[in-house]
Amino acid sequence: MTQPEIHQFPCLKDNYGVLVHDREGGVTLAIDAPDGAAVLAALDERGWTLTHILVTHHHADHIAGIPAVRSKTSCKVIGPKGEAGRIPGLDQAVGEPDVLSLGSLRIAVLDTPGHTLGHVSYWIEQAGVAFVGDTLFAMGCGRVLEGTPQMMWGSLEKIARLPPETLLYCGHEYTVSNAKFGLSIEPGNARLAERLADAEAARAEGRATLPTRVDLERETNVFLRVDQASIRALTGLARAENWKVFADLRERKNRA
Repeated sequence: MTQPEIHQFPCLKDNYGVLVHDREGGVTLAIDAPDGAAVLAALDERGWTLTHILVTHHHADHIAGIPAVRSKTSCKVIGPKGEAGRIPGLDQAVGEPDVLSLGSLRIAVLDTPGHTLGHVSYWIEQAGVAFVGDTLFAMGCGRVLEGTPQMMWGSLEKIARLPPETLLYCGHEYTVSNAKFGLSIEPGNARLAERLADAEAARAEGRATLPTRVDLERETNVFLRVDQASIRALTGLARAENWKVFADLRERKNRA
C-alpha cells in the first residue's frame, strides 16, 4: 500500500483542516469541515476530489463548512453516532469498535468523549496517523465541556497508548500557550522547554506546530504525566487516582 498524502491547512481563527488523499484507493477525506471555502480551496489547490468528511464532534468550528462542501462535492459525511442529530447531512454514524474501509485505508474509530459526549477520533494504523479533534492538543487537551474529567482522562489514556511514533493531527493551534502552562506545572522538564522554544520559532515564521507525536506528548504534555511525583506534589494529590490529578490540572488551565 502506498502511503496517503496528508495536507494540513489553517482556517478560521486557529483551527486546522486536514485532507487525506489515497491515490491508490481513489478517495480523499476531509477531517472535519471548519470552513467550507477553506476546504474547497485546499481541494482545488491540490486537484483532489473529495469523497468523504470524517467528523470528530459537533462543535460549529468543526462542522460549519459541511453544507457548502457537501453541496459542491456530493461527498459522504461520516460522524459520531452519539452526536448524529447535531451534524448536518450525516450519512453514516460510527463509534468504537467500527473500522471504516475507504479506498485502501482501514480507519479505526476510537470513542474519545469528554470535550463532547460523542467525540470520536480516527486512527489509520497503516499510515501511522490519528486525527484526534479537540481531545488532545500539542502539550495540552480540550476543555471538558460535556463529559466528566474521568471520561476525558480515559480518552487521553487511549490516545497515549497508540504506537509512540503515531502522528497526531489536532483541531487547533494552541501549542505555545499549552507549553507555557505546562512549564508552570513542570518547570524542570527540559524537553518541554525545548518544545516551547521550537513552537515559538515556528509561529514567528508562520509555520504550524502540528502534527505532534505520541512519544513527544508522553514526554511533554503535563495532562498525560499525572503519575509524575513532582506534579502530584504540586497538586497536593500524591495518592489520588490519575483522573483526579488530571481534573486538578485541567481546572488550573481553565483559570490560566
